[in-house]
Amino acid sequence: MESADRIRAIMNALRVNDTVLVTELASRHGVSEMTIRRDLDDLAQQGVVRRVRGGAVSLLLRGEEPPFGVREREAVEAKRRIGAEVASLIADGEAVLLDSGTTALEVARALRERRVTVLALALQAVRELATAPRIRLVLPGGEVRQGELNFTGPLTETSLRALRFDTAVIGCCGLSAEHGVTAHDLPEVAVKQAAMDAARRVVVAVDSGKFGRTAFGAVCPLSRLDVVVTDPGIPPDQHDALVAAGVAVRLAGPAPEAGA
Repeated sequence: MESADRIRAIMNALRVNDTVLVTELASRHGVSEMTIRRDLDDLAQQGVVRRVRGGAVSLLLRGEEPPFGVREREAVEAKRRIGAEVASLIADGEAVLLDSGTTALEVARALRERRVTVLALALQAVRELATAPRIRLVLPGGEVRQGELNFTGPLTETSLRALRFDTAVIGCCGLSAEHGVTAHDLPEVAVKQAAMDAARRVVVAVDSGKFGRTAFGAVCPLSRLDVVVTDPGIPPDQHDALVAAGVAVRLAGPAPEAGA
């Protein structure tokens, strides 16, 4: 099992039990106890767990999203393909509002060689695009959220309302037929809503693992979206709900093998 897959499995175990043991994890994943200790030390540095004798205890609150550094290692290839697919929807010369999050960061990477104007809502994307020769990079005002490094608050919302964009690329923590687009952080919900209001077209970039999940803050119903770009792992019922709501669904990457 690759390190990223193992970390994700440990995170899933922590969501269920709150506490994990080194010996049990090593046996379950077929690796040494030293490897598991390194994994737990990595998660401790990210603020996800507190190390205790023989294991670790989760520090995440119920419903709280894992830190950016952890999420960045999840579904890496799917996110790259989604980023490339979103970039293919954007024409040269467009004004693009780029949301925060790990999938949006892949969109930024895919746009580096393009001739577009980008307002970036996270410092990770700013770093990616600051040296891109043909990108016109615009930053909002506002407070930078600790850890996530995204812009939030009234100044951010006001700056978005003063501008107009061809496309808003939005990320999310959850997307479901019943509850629409949701996010964990309430100030981030308000920024996403202002971003969508300022754009002619709303494109959601989301890996299939987010479907069926519901986070604390409601961003918008499915009918507010124009396009959803995801990977072929999207559950069929969620795909059908998007189509029924009039949303165009684009799948990035090869279809899963039969029986997979």
